[in-house]
Amino acid sequence: MGWVRGLFVGLVTLDLVQRVARCPGANEKVLAQRSELAAGGPAAVAAVTFSALGGRSVLLSALGPGPLGALAAGELERAGVHVVDAWAAGADLSISAITVLEATGERSVVSRNAEDMRAAVPGDLPALTQDAKVVLLDGHHPDLAVAAAQAAQVAGVPVVLDCGSPKQVYAELVGLADAVVCSASFVAGRPQGSSNLQGFDAVAAALLAEGARLVAMTAGAAPVRWQTREAAGTVEVPQVSVRDTLGAGDVLHGAVAFARARGVTDPERSLRFGVAVASLRVQHIGPRDWTNDQRLRGLLV
Repeated sequence: MGWVRGLFVGLVTLDLVQRVARCPGANEKVLAQRSELAAGGPAAVAAVTFSALGGRSVLLSALGPGPLGALAAGELERAGVHVVDAWAAGADLSISAITVLEATGERSVVSRNAEDMRAAVPGDLPALTQDAKVVLLDGHHPDLAVAAAQAAQVAGVPVVLDCGSPKQVYAELVGLADAVVCSASFVAGRPQGSSNLQGFDAVAAALLAEGARLVAMTAGAAPVRWQTREAAGTVEVPQVSVRDTLGAGDVLHGAVAFARARGVTDPERSLRFGVAVASLRVQHIGPRDWTNDQRLRGLLV
């Protein structure tokens, strides 16, 4: 395919993943069938995906000077992601406690995200942006996100915005984004306004009016819906044997960013590629095993 460079701006956590037959109740212990430690966070997982597809990923985040940040940075570097640490003050990197159910692959997450950390915009951000073919933002570390979006606009680099849980900074980012890929929970949590439209249709219309060029919504195994100002459609999600859903949406975002970096502007084509990569991911147990699947490089974007 040839390599392309992507800049990913947002959250890194250190994920402790426990695979269990069932979740424990109050004051109860259960034995994990498998335990793993890996870097997580929307931007981080998207960057790992971009690298696994053959791109070169640069991740701008705040990790901190402590041992948790060092562990996460080392794991990301081994996954092919170059980390730029913009930590300025506050706590060390947070740990996400994640439980994955063996029977369904569904996950539960407890995390502080970046609530206790402050990041500073690096002076070389314009250079980092100009070297990229795409910029992906997840809305964590808002100052970094806004600065990166503005730098991308100046450099003419397309922006993919990952809208997970609602964040105030999205109001500043949507108008600078080429593609806004949001979760069903983001759509459900956003005010519907006074129009006759409801649900995704209402949110998509509002985001397009705010300046987005493409709005898409993922909802697990349900079809991915998308709209532009000129067209709308859906992308079916194939039925596969689901072993682990952790980070599946972030994998889709990373794959969509890879398609955009490769010059793909057709919504149907880029989202179909994202769905194909995410569908491969959920067939594997663990945060990274899927990146070694030989079918990955055979997927066509």
